[in-house]
Amino acid sequence: MALIKPAPAGMLQEARLAQAATISWMIIEGVVAVAAGIAAGSVALTAFGADSAIEVFTATVVLYRLRPAGQADSDTLTERERTASRLVGIGLYAVAAYIVISSAWTLVRGLHPGSSLLGLVLACASLVIMPALWRWRLSLSQRLHSASLRADAACSAVCFYMAATLLAGLLLNRLFGWWWADPLAALAMIWWIRDEAGEALESARTGRHCEEC
Repeated sequence: MALIKPAPAGMLQEARLAQAATISWMIIEGVVAVAAGIAAGSVALTAFGADSAIEVFTATVVLYRLRPAGQADSDTLTERERTASRLVGIGLYAVAAYIVISSAWTLVRGLHPGSSLLGLVLACASLVIMPALWRWRLSLSQRLHSASLRADAACSAVCFYMAATLLAGLLLNRLFGWWWADPLAALAMIWWIRDEAGEALESARTGRHCEEC
């Protein structure tokens, strides 16, 4: 987090609250998505949950950095944080590989994922909650001049698009029985996961936060 001047304690406290709220929701989102995905045999749901779980880690790193100014050069990642960012990037590429292999297996074998009402509810909830978290944290990042918080806030926008893709796949499967829409929706998520992975590895390489997630 890049602070150009000492930030009011109240503003930092609000930023930490926003991060804590984001982490709490992402934990719920990840657990529910993975559980529902396994139960329904849905590649899209499981992949959505796996991405949420990894984003919990990155949001936690930013939360740790939201402490009073002057303790450290907060725009530069420590060696430990660079290692963590590198692991996040590798983990996201692993999620992408899982999507490709699982989707290909589902399509080739003609496996029909079950309809998941819980997954539909989760996707709809994410479409409401993630934009609110994004706007809240983006506003705080601008007031705090925080590159890391701005980047992490942008991840909420990415999650919104992934939730929309997930919802489309789940609805097509539930309403029309288009079972292949689920693995195709999962494959579409790779577009955003790839970008997140590349930016995490770039942060690990340079030691600095990306301006946008």
